[in-house]
Amino acid sequence: MKAISLKGCGTALVTPFKDGEVDYEAYASLIDRQYDAGVDFLVALATTGETPSLSDEEKTALLKLTFGHAGGLPIVVGCGSNSVSGTLANMRKLDGREVDAWLVVVPFYNKPTQEGMYLYFKEIASNTDKPVIIYNVPSRTGANMKAETCLRLAREVPGIVAIKEASGNLAQIEEILAGAPEGFAVFSGDDALTLTMMEKGARGVISVASNLLPERVSQVVSAALEGDFARAAALDKPLQPLYEACFVESNPIPVKAGMEVLGLCGCEMRLPLTAASQSTRDAMSQILKDL
Repeated sequence: MKAISLKGCGTALVTPFKDGEVDYEAYASLIDRQYDAGVDFLVALATTGETPSLSDEEKTALLKLTFGHAGGLPIVVGCGSNSVSGTLANMRKLDGREVDAWLVVVPFYNKPTQEGMYLYFKEIASNTDKPVIIYNVPSRTGANMKAETCLRLAREVPGIVAIKEASGNLAQIEEILAGAPEGFAVFSGDDALTLTMMEKGARGVISVASNLLPERVSQVVSAALEGDFARAAALDKPLQPLYEACFVESNPIPVKAGMEVLGLCGCEMRLPLTAASQSTRDAMSQILKDL
């Protein structure tokens, strides 16, 4: 098993498009910017990257660029599907020595039981030599992994090393944090809750907002990791409107609008997602101007 000790701010990278095609040049520049801003790790091919809209060839090309521009930062790669065979096939297509861990979402659409989730993740973890991070995001998958299931996996299945918790259920998150075995990490999957979760023991965030302001989001997380929660709160408070704005429409629609405001890439999406409304663009423009 490849050892990994992730903590801090990890950016869930967007995928820029231009005239219907992946804008690889812009993508490479975005990674360079993340590295220069001091983020702790990168997350490629996850929700924010519009991964369901990408071809296998595009995913492979994006990963190659990620590997080449990461500058030694740890790389987490999204590979989840709604079947064991599909997820393992994605792992085979996307694997490489530069992959530090897999991000595997709770199977979507199927609405598995808790036992089904346990057996699914156990099977996935037993078929890879890389660490697995569970991704619980019931607003997208239609199924919530309960704390007891997460903790069962953490305790019983070698290779399950962390969870990205985006349920928004603080009672559930607190139960995971209280019962997590040594070495099992909890990451916020919701920028607005990161500091609250870190005060209770979370190790960092897999962030959407850090696509826009990587240095400032990283500063919040770094202060929290150092135990300076007063400073972290002071840094975090001005960012709360940005966190909220990132989800006024389906992610990554708003964050891409912000990227366009900053001149980093266009706000083009792939159907079934559409570009941000004018009100979202105006809001993002004003918030970023204020910050």
